[in-house]
Amino acid sequence: MNVVESGLDGVLVFEPVVYSDQRGFFFESYREDVFRRAARVDRSFVQDNHSRSARHVLRGLHYQIRRPQGKLVRVVAGEVFDAVVDLRRPSPTFGKWMGTVLSAVNRRQLWVPEGFAHGFLVLSDVAEIVYKTTDYYAPQYERSLLWNDPDIGITWPLSAPPILATKDTAGNRLAACEVFEAL
Repeated sequence: MNVVESGLDGVLVFEPVVYSDQRGFFFESYREDVFRRAARVDRSFVQDNHSRSARHVLRGLHYQIRRPQGKLVRVVAGEVFDAVVDLRRPSPTFGKWMGTVLSAVNRRQLWVPEGFAHGFLVLSDVAEIVYKTTDYYAPQYERSLLWNDPDIGITWPLSAPPILATKDTAGNRLAACEVFEAL
C-alpha cells in the first residue's frame, strides 16, 4: 500500500496495490499494521458507516467537538471530492484545507484524524461511501463548519448548486465554530 502525505499534519491518502486479471481484481482495503505504522496511531475502529448520495449532494463539513472521530474514508461506488479542514488551534495548518478525489476506480482511502472537519461532494450520478470511525457517533457533540466559509476558501468542483442538509446550510464559519484547543 502506498501512503501519500496530504500537506495537513496527520491526514494521509492510502493507495492500495490492486491485482487484476481476466477474473476481476483483489486488493487489501485495510491492514491494521500498515495503517498504524503510517498514521502513527494506536487506535481501534469501533464503527463502520455506509452512505449513499446522489449527484451534487454535499455533506459536511462535520466533526464532533467531544468524543472526536478519526475517519478512514473510501468510496465503493461512484466518485466524490472529499475535503478536510484542520480545526486544531495549536496546529500550524489550523484553518487550512485539503481535498482529493476518492472513487471506486482509484480505490484511494483518506485518513482524517480527530480534530478535523470532514465533508464531500458527489461528482457521479450516485456515490456510496464507507468509513471506519475511532469513536461512536454522538449527535449531541456533532458540529458543522460552513461548507463555503470564505475564510477557508475550499475550491469545491461544483457544476450546479449543491444539495445540502439544513444542518449544513446552518454551519458556523471558522471564526465562530468550536475548535480543538489541544492536539
